[in-house]
Amino acid sequence: MHKEINLGIAPIGKFIFSHDAAMEQKKKIYHLMDNWKIKYNGIDEIIDDGMVRGDEDIDPVVNYLESKKIDAVFIPHCNFGTESAASMIAKRLSVPVLLWGPRDETPLPDGTRMRDSLCGMLATSKVLNKLDVIFTYIENSEIESPVFEKGFKKFIKAARVKKNVSSLKIGQIGTRIDFFWSTIIDESDLLNRFGIQILPFDMADFINSVNKRQKKHQNIYKVEVKELSKTIITRDNDYDENLMGSLALRDELISRAVENDLNAIAIKTFPSLQKGLKAVTGLGCALACDSGIPILSESDIHGAISSVMLESATDSGNPSFSADIVMRHPGDDNGILLWHGIAPLSQKDPDSSINLYPTWTFKDLPPINASFKLKDGTVTICRFDGDKGNYCLGIGEGNTIQGPYNREFYAWVKVNDWKGWEKKIIHGPYIHHFSAIFDKCSDVLIEACRYLPGIKADEFE
Repeated sequence: MHKEINLGIAPIGKFIFSHDAAMEQKKKIYHLMDNWKIKYNGIDEIIDDGMVRGDEDIDPVVNYLESKKIDAVFIPHCNFGTESAASMIAKRLSVPVLLWGPRDETPLPDGTRMRDSLCGMLATSKVLNKLDVIFTYIENSEIESPVFEKGFKKFIKAARVKKNVSSLKIGQIGTRIDFFWSTIIDESDLLNRFGIQILPFDMADFINSVNKRQKKHQNIYKVEVKELSKTIITRDNDYDENLMGSLALRDELISRAVENDLNAIAIKTFPSLQKGLKAVTGLGCALACDSGIPILSESDIHGAISSVMLESATDSGNPSFSADIVMRHPGDDNGILLWHGIAPLSQKDPDSSINLYPTWTFKDLPPINASFKLKDGTVTICRFDGDKGNYCLGIGEGNTIQGPYNREFYAWVKVNDWKGWEKKIIHGPYIHHFSAIFDKCSDVLIEACRYLPGIKADEFE
């Protein structure tokens, strides 16, 4: 996943207000970017004072920032605003745009003012709207304020979501599970509309590669299985062989992701995978997720897109997990159960043990998933989905609550109004699969959708 954004900064000034006041604001902006370790490109190399002041600056600024391959542009109005230049720079760069200006100071004793930044932004916003330029606005505020920090960092994350979706490449291992019609997708439409590439891998070839890897590195895997056995409770001594297969599966998934520059992988998780590997396949996928690559079960391409968007929207360091919404809490009308998909072991509750049970849904298969309770906290839940060319990103947040024990990994989550959620999911283009992450980032996803034409943000709240 691309976690760094290359930001262009095009400060805007105007001749009729104080040059010194504008330059002081520009200096503060660059100082803050350095402190926050933001990768950015100013325009000092092509304009003497690094400040856009007229239409003659449009071509040099656009050409320069395009040469730097920026992912987003920040257009701070440092003392007023040249709306024609600011708007045309934004229009021609065709990247996410951030508009902000410092809160103006008290007028001087003689009634004059050093800046009219608010006025300049009001003019520029009118022209941006006239030119159909999508932009993010931080309310008129001091650069040192929490308002600016929150707005700026939300914009950077939203731009990162846009960048990752626009360069998304998903590996698909095996075909769609035959009786899962709900995961039918339009691969051609995803490519044409959003540039999302899907790279298929043959299941038989994949299984053969995993088995070869297990045989080649069995001595290494035996040592690692001994370490795993200290934290995993098994019901059968023969599981050691299953665990070795899980480790080989993990390494094959990571290897294919790295070699093919994949952002995520969707895999046909049963039954051929278990029969061909005789491994705890869900555990192998979970371990791969903890390496930084989302793995989605049941051939769920739309789920893979959801997970990439979630992980792009957060700086929490938590990987996403994928789960089914399967039932309501027996004692709380707004509680629901997230269960089953693939969850990294790093997201386990510290007090929960990891168990391996034979699956109770497919009795002829070896254990598929590890069983444990997820940790507690706030979760953001989302689902990218669509039919017939209409795509949405369903978005909501909730908090974990206590509930009955379940086999496989699970979390009981309370939302604000489950009845409202349920109606949206039933009538939307959604299925029961959802991606989730331990963080509050729904606001980032909503903002990111503004920069992704064809994807409508749909708040479950």
